[in-house]
Amino acid sequence: MVVSIDKATAVKMYDKVQRYWKQKIVRLTKQMSRLEGPEREDAEEKIAYMRETDMAVVVSSSQNEGVELKKKGVDIIPHRQRMVKEDLDTKFKDPDDLFRMVFVCAMWMTGFDIPSCSAIYLDKPMRNHTLMQTIARANRVFRDKVNGLIVDYVGVFRNLQRALAIYGSGSGGGVRPGEEPVKAKAELVAMLKTAIDQTIEFLREAGVEAEPIIAAKGFERVKLLDEAVNAILINDTTKKRFINLSNTANRIYKAILPDPKANEFVPVCALLRAIQLKIEALRPEADISSVMEKVEDLLDESITAKGYVIREPVTPYGKKKLIDLSEIDFKALKKEFAKERRRIEIEKLRGAIHAALEKMVRLNKTRIDYVEKFQRMIDEYNQGAANVEEFFERLLKFARELQEEEKRAVSEGLSEEELAVFDLISKPEMRLTNKEEGQVKSVARELLDTLKREKLVLDWRKTQTTRAAVRVTVEDKLDELPRVFTRDIYTQKCNAVYQHIFESYYGEGRSVYAAAM
Repeated sequence: MVVSIDKATAVKMYDKVQRYWKQKIVRLTKQMSRLEGPEREDAEEKIAYMRETDMAVVVSSSQNEGVELKKKGVDIIPHRQRMVKEDLDTKFKDPDDLFRMVFVCAMWMTGFDIPSCSAIYLDKPMRNHTLMQTIARANRVFRDKVNGLIVDYVGVFRNLQRALAIYGSGSGGGVRPGEEPVKAKAELVAMLKTAIDQTIEFLREAGVEAEPIIAAKGFERVKLLDEAVNAILINDTTKKRFINLSNTANRIYKAILPDPKANEFVPVCALLRAIQLKIEALRPEADISSVMEKVEDLLDESITAKGYVIREPVTPYGKKKLIDLSEIDFKALKKEFAKERRRIEIEKLRGAIHAALEKMVRLNKTRIDYVEKFQRMIDEYNQGAANVEEFFERLLKFARELQEEEKRAVSEGLSEEELAVFDLISKPEMRLTNKEEGQVKSVARELLDTLKREKLVLDWRKTQTTRAAVRVTVEDKLDELPRVFTRDIYTQKCNAVYQHIFESYYGEGRSVYAAAM
């Protein structure tokens, strides 16, 4: 948001920015022929961003404004037509809209809530309530934005202390030291230096030197980055510690942008973020495309330093994220583990198991024992009760157990959802003969068939009548269980199965099983 002293100046500022904006695009386009690789990709993205960015003037209307502003050398007519035809208010509040820059003089200064607004350029004298409201346009927290930028061209903040004395507290009194909503960029720069020093020291203690990685190129850089990730992944504590330190540095770095003071920190901040994103990309739930986006976001258009591009690795697991454990080639995995970066392979396998477990438990709650066993393994490793080799072997064995569990529905002659009901009825410790087990399977099949054909209507969980009908169906069908199920056990099973149906089936064919398919 660019705030000018009057309407004529707002339009002139719009025209000036448009002119220099186009010149910047031309300069970047000419530079393209001399660039290659990541630098060329970065320039292409900048050009695309600048070409698609929309700007507009938003000012109040007045009689004869066209004639009056024409005398001052500006044409308000095309801007006024746009203000009338478009809902610029809504578009500017939408953080995903291409309308990214607005030129104002009085409108949108008060009573206009826009948390995503990241920068305000002030070229208009302000004081008291208006000044406080203007600050509030940019100081809102939004997504990964922790503060806004206010550029003061006319010494507005000389009036800040007086405004704070009046409006800075509920009682109308003065504000205690340290509570000022606006601080000089120098404080953020000092905070960033401290955050970077702490992170670099952490890396050094882990045996990682930052400077060689920053200076490295090509495959050597990739190798050093992988070694850094492997050194950090000693256990969950060291991993979380690094990610917290990296997040802090990145958050402060972004807060300094687009100030040129950020330039000197680009290489080290890009390195820290690149290491962090490589760690996060080891987990199957990480979206590699979003990882790429995050790395690109490290660089402001005013900074020419080169960023670190994280490419999706090709491993024995395949090129895509692992969720299906049957895709694991255990022989290739062991061969990869035999190389130097063992902790990385452990993290990948852990991530694959974690994702598979989440899906398996979502479909069948009786598998919670596997989750508890997996967590015990991790806790023991974090506490040093197992070394890297032992932990890896235990993970492999556990992954094979999960593979067998994933196949059990087929061996039992049931579908995945029928198996979930069968397990709820037959576990834990129900000793059944083969005949009784067959009866339980029949009950599970028939119950689901009846519910899906007749009872699980659209939004069935919202009314007492439809919920009661489902409950009665569960009780009637489970009443056909073998006599080994005593009255107390029968009641427990009815409660467990109804709760499962309530949580897993939404009606009209919608369920966790349909979503999984």
